[in-house]
Amino acid sequence: MEEEYIKLIFGLKLKQIRTDKNLSLFGLSKLSGLSKSYLNEIEKGKKYPKPDKIAILSEKLDIPYDHMVSLKLDKNLAPIGEILQSKILKEIPLEVFGIKESTLIEIVANAPAKVNAFISTIIEIAQYYNFSKESFYLASLRSYQEANNNYFDDLEASVLAFSKAYQVDLNKPITSKELEEILVEEFNYTIHDNELDKHKSLDNLRSVFIPKNKTLLLASEVDDAQRTFIYAKELAYNYLKLEDRLYTFSWIKFENFDQVLNNFYASYFAGALILPKALITKKLQAIFEKKTFDASLFLKTMECFNASPESFYQRLTNILPKEFNIQNLFFLRFTHKAGSEKYHLKKELHLSHQHSPRANETNEHYCRRWVSLNVLKEISSNNKEHVFDMQISNYPSDNMKYLLLTSATKDPFRENHYRSISIGLLINKQLLKKLQFAENKKIISKDVAVTCERCAIKNCKERKAPPVFLDKIEKNNKIENVVAELNKRFS
Repeated sequence: MEEEYIKLIFGLKLKQIRTDKNLSLFGLSKLSGLSKSYLNEIEKGKKYPKPDKIAILSEKLDIPYDHMVSLKLDKNLAPIGEILQSKILKEIPLEVFGIKESTLIEIVANAPAKVNAFISTIIEIAQYYNFSKESFYLASLRSYQEANNNYFDDLEASVLAFSKAYQVDLNKPITSKELEEILVEEFNYTIHDNELDKHKSLDNLRSVFIPKNKTLLLASEVDDAQRTFIYAKELAYNYLKLEDRLYTFSWIKFENFDQVLNNFYASYFAGALILPKALITKKLQAIFEKKTFDASLFLKTMECFNASPESFYQRLTNILPKEFNIQNLFFLRFTHKAGSEKYHLKKELHLSHQHSPRANETNEHYCRRWVSLNVLKEISSNNKEHVFDMQISNYPSDNMKYLLLTSATKDPFRENHYRSISIGLLINKQLLKKLQFAENKKIISKDVAVTCERCAIKNCKERKAPPVFLDKIEKNNKIENVVAELNKRFS
């Protein structure tokens, strides 16, 4: 264990023993002959006593020496010990969030019982919802993105510097061929196109990178847009010198948070390279200036970049807050199997607060009035490559409305599977100043909820489950009212 953790554990144990014996710091100082300030430093985890001092404390407190120096904590402090011994604080770069590890340690030392209760609660919730280490890392990454409005100026600048250094023209669509040339000539890559097809267990992977000899294996199903994105990510890893990285796309597992963060940096770089800020901003401006939404122009704009719809929508989450001051938005990616009634929310991002449509881990039924689900239902029943739709979603329970833009496409790696990508913009005065078409009455508007189980909409034909949670709340309210009436009558 880290030395500072060992100090903290000893301090926590000493403080607990002292408290259990109803001793103040002053009392322990008088009993042991050690200064009050010295004991205070020990309990805060700032100092570790020498063996002779531990022997004095052991004798005066009537606690075995071995128990004093053991790293084992009793059940009241065990969760804190588990956190420290797991090294999870070392795996998460706290400095990214502007937090010093020493600050967290001091908080633990000052209020161990309360911090322990909090940690125990988090662990219990995580176990209840089967919250994995990868889920924790991804949640941390989302928080980091949201804290920065999902815009990173240093990465945008790196893309401009890269394009200048390698003479990549950002005013025209970037092809996989020109990025492949840079990978091969400048970074000594060897690329194989069909090796992954020989292994059925790898049918969901688009690429595998072999670091020893810089060999990149690609699945034959990847189209040019996907290939371009993969190449752009590889260039990012090399150009940004991101050493701790993932070697498969899509990822299989994360070993630590640095891999999660570097994977995000590489993806951001790739998106900014393929969809340059200046060019996409100019094209979006032309769409936003119109009084009515021009769907054909929006789709034409999407198609003028060598990028997938998902990359395009994700890039909007960078551009809209920064260039158009549209701060309140969310991004969702759903997956769906044809013929199934299940819809899985695989990715989400919320700026600048937690909006109503969000991931649900309790097997409830997402609202079937969402346009994100309707486009999946539509594309799974026909042979179209791309289905686009838009909707104004009104959440009566939150008194909020969102303008939703949604695209659905086939999953090229899974037969009969589809995915939808959505971006939702909170309709407020600020948005209406930027997008005049947002209040156009021709856009379909629907009252929606998050899940059927929590929906108060009456006579909903799309409902897949009764509003059991609302029924429970209503029943409890009736009980409370009757109890209050009885209390009033018999008081």
